[in-house]
Amino acid sequence: MSVADKAVATTSSGKSAGKLGLVPLVALVVGSMIGGGIFSLPQNMAKGASPGAVMIGWLITGIGMLALAFVYQGLSTRKPKLDAGPYAYARAGFGDFVGFNSAWGYWLSAWLGNVSYVVLIFGAMSYFYPAFGAEGNTTQAIIGASVVLWITHALCLMGVRQAAIFNTVTTIAKLVPIGLFIVLVFVAFNLPTFSLDFWGTATPDLGSIMTQVKSTMLVTLWVFIGIEGASVYSARAAKRSDIGKATIIGFLIALSIYLCVSLLSFGIMGQPELAGLPAAASMANVLEQTVGPWGSVLVRIGLVISVAGAFLAWTLFAAEIPYRAAQQGMLPDVFAIENKNGSPAGSLWITNIFVQLFLIVTLYSDSTYLALFYIASTAILVPYVLSGAYAFKLAFSGEAYGAGDKRGRDMFTGALATVYGAWLVYAAGPNYLLMCAILYAVGIPVYWWARSARGEKAFTGVEALMGIGILIAAVIAGYLMWTGTISAL
Repeated sequence: MSVADKAVATTSSGKSAGKLGLVPLVALVVGSMIGGGIFSLPQNMAKGASPGAVMIGWLITGIGMLALAFVYQGLSTRKPKLDAGPYAYARAGFGDFVGFNSAWGYWLSAWLGNVSYVVLIFGAMSYFYPAFGAEGNTTQAIIGASVVLWITHALCLMGVRQAAIFNTVTTIAKLVPIGLFIVLVFVAFNLPTFSLDFWGTATPDLGSIMTQVKSTMLVTLWVFIGIEGASVYSARAAKRSDIGKATIIGFLIALSIYLCVSLLSFGIMGQPELAGLPAAASMANVLEQTVGPWGSVLVRIGLVISVAGAFLAWTLFAAEIPYRAAQQGMLPDVFAIENKNGSPAGSLWITNIFVQLFLIVTLYSDSTYLALFYIASTAILVPYVLSGAYAFKLAFSGEAYGAGDKRGRDMFTGALATVYGAWLVYAAGPNYLLMCAILYAVGIPVYWWARSARGEKAFTGVEALMGIGILIAAVIAGYLMWTGTISAL
């Protein structure tokens, strides 16, 4: 029996870690979405848009992401035997090789993103201890980041449920300073300041309303990454219905917080003043303007807690997806190794060894890491498109629906989520999608190895053509990068 088969047997016999209730699942969704980006939101939004355009941008983003939330809610109940969310839906809907690429791209994005999280923690702490450096990549910062990495690793090895409970605590802890910011800024909110040049007509540099809206949506592009958190951990949910509930509740909490932080800031400082703030932790400057220097300290402490919590949540995600994929033969068996606590030990070790290696890379060549991070960030958007497309496919075909079930809403939300997801990929940059082919090409031999080790045929005829297409795209991307035609930085 292979390692993967043993892992499946252990899980199905009930010897795995305890199940997760609604609150830990909501915390996974909120904790993964609300990281470091929210603390830069006031400046990021105001840089290219007026308050009116920001409101329109959030409306469009909210509708698109709500459709995606409904997709994950619906799929969790329509297909209760499919676990690990985006990967499982891509595989069920479009075949093994597409499913593998969804898992591979998600995994790469998750652990590369974790490098940026742990570096950001020490960059934020440089406000209190300058030796860490504003970029968080000095020798002292990397040593500190490595300590945080392996403490988190040890926590995850203690059991997924224990790690998820700790994530719940950090999520609540991060919401306290953010909530205090919202209350204090709401009390100090000045309507005339907010209404000043509401549509940006007095600021020609902002451009038309459509240009401004596009600017805000390029910011909101990333803030909902992690909405799939509950579905990633679907196999560990105590109740299947909690997955959909957690997704919707988590989305609504995050959206409410984002709206308050970005819009209320316009009532404290005008658009030109907000746009001129330092991008990093601009929330700190807004609160300092409201209550004095202690407000800046509060926000920066909140930033450290928030990013640390997101780092934990994404460590769990980065390990869970390849662990589930390996159980089904999509990745080598080593990813499916499980320890006595039911934690995906093999996947955790591989993931965090890569994180450690790239922490060292940031110390000597920050641009190399950043280039890979920007490329891989686009890869995490592709599973969203595939999830929406799978939901539409199910509703259109009637699969998993009873004779009296209404499919119209699911067809609509599936189509809307697919179109919105495709727009996200386009907005992130077509060049980045092309460069993603390089990362996907690296995964092809890994997939072949995993399938061959189980005595299974690696590729169907169509999948072989897809693989060849990825290789060709990777070669083109490599050539264009070498000639300087396209760049990740």
